Amino acid sequence: MKIVIIEDEVKAAKSLAGLITQIKPGAEVVASLQSIESAVNYLSQNAAPDLIFMDIQLSDGVSFEIFKAVKINCPVVFCTAYGEYAMDAIKANGIDYILKPFSKEQLEQAFEKVDNFKNFFQQNTQPNLDELIKRLGIDDGKKSFLVFKENKYVTIATDQIAYIYIKHDTTTIVTFQQQTYTLPQSIDQVQNQLSAKQFYRLNRQYLVNFSAIKEVEHYYGRKLLVKLVVPNADDLLLGKEKTTAFLQWLENR
Repeated sequence: MKIVIIEDEVKAAKSLAGLITQIKPGAEVVASLQSIESAVNYLSQNAAPDLIFMDIQLSDGVSFEIFKAVKINCPVVFCTAYGEYAMDAIKANGIDYILKPFSKEQLEQAFEKVDNFKNFFQQNTQPNLDELIKRLGIDDGKKSFLVFKENKYVTIATDQIAYIYIKHDTTTIVTFQQQTYTLPQSIDQVQNQLSAKQFYRLNRQYLVNFSAIKEVEHYYGRKLLVKLVVPNADDLLLGKEKTTAFLQWLENR
């Protein structure tokens, strides 16, 4: 099996290659690429690999641009720090979607999916998206959380959550009614359970509900300032490297 890695973080690419070798000793990483430009050049000039591991946020943009420049027929496993691209990943031959930091077990599951879908993306016909979503096990996310407060267990519906944030290693839910509840999980674990269409990870601290976003303003340094319909203690700033993806998420409802 010939594998191409597209990842702009050299350390992450080396770690991924090492795990691939452990899981698939016969696999060969034929190229490790760090940008959209280098990926397009390689894929247009070389034989197609059997599998691609691809980060989404690359140094020169979002990796979905690669698919506009060159035809990719092999399956792709997306590895990213953010969960908001799941639907785009499926449409781009995505056979799995792994959130960083990924583990050996996650990669083993990804290879299992590759084996199960061995010829799925090699067909000439367009795959049925609904069926693919079903087979990949992607759904609308968790519907509620069970929390404990004031010696009582309370169920909080996900659509009542305005945002979730972490401070001093404590993950806290804030509802539209401005009630707060703590969760035992990390914010990364919570993000993995939520719909990527409904919730967006603005930064390492904040995960916000689309319905909680009041307005978005331009900020200095090509950043964006996100304002919510409920009070929050911090300025919610989005770095310039994520602004395009965030605006696309807002638009593609």
